[in-house]
Amino acid sequence: MAKRTGVDEFKLIGLLWRDSPVSPRSGISTQSVTALAVDLADREGLDAVTIRRLAEEAGVTAMALYPHIGGRAELIELMLDHVAGVTYEAVTIPEGADWRERVTAIAEANWASCQAHPWITDLAAGRPVPGPGASTKYETELRALDGIGLTDVEMEHTLTALLSLVQGTARATRAAQDSRLPGEDHDTDWWSNIEPALTTAIGDQTRFPTASRVSRTLGEQTGKANDPEGAYRRGVGLILDGIAKCLGTPTSGNGR
Repeated sequence: MAKRTGVDEFKLIGLLWRDSPVSPRSGISTQSVTALAVDLADREGLDAVTIRRLAEEAGVTAMALYPHIGGRAELIELMLDHVAGVTYEAVTIPEGADWRERVTAIAEANWASCQAHPWITDLAAGRPVPGPGASTKYETELRALDGIGLTDVEMEHTLTALLSLVQGTARATRAAQDSRLPGEDHDTDWWSNIEPALTTAIGDQTRFPTASRVSRTLGEQTGKANDPEGAYRRGVGLILDGIAKCLGTPTSGNGR
């Protein structure tokens, strides 16, 4: 997982919050270059986003980019803020919905964002400088939790737990996909390849009875060696039921 280091936070604040008109000479702006970088990362991964490559994509020199994006470290933060700002364009929080629907919409919007921009799961959580996109996203999410009976601290903790679940299971989903070998269409292909050798190595098959039973049941029911997307959906149900218990309202049983 890539660390987010080397950021000049004071420079970044200026880049995030200033008005950035289109340069009359180069025809670019902070917003246009950031959107171009996000598109490149979506297509080819974060490693493809270099200053040189971005300059080629924008049709300008590398030197022309620096006034708009700082360095690569600042650019990545700009990209994350851009993605945060469009999180609720594809999945909206329905007006007049009850709190369960609103919390579910938060989870679904963030899950969809992780699938649309998988490179964001490559980045370790840091201490990000809030930009307009992240601030708008945070406000939207807190409003969805406001007034349901949680304290301010409980709202923050609930949101953090929910987003951590989404990001962790999205990261695990991507890792499982990336680990597949050529010709492997499913986890069952991988398991059938290694099971004989693993069975021989373990020897006594009664050493891990609970793990063996659970793994076998998961494989039979899902066809997977692990199921992070299923864990995500079950986890959302558990969080919803946890909120309901905190509020003293009936649980749905979705987390059971």
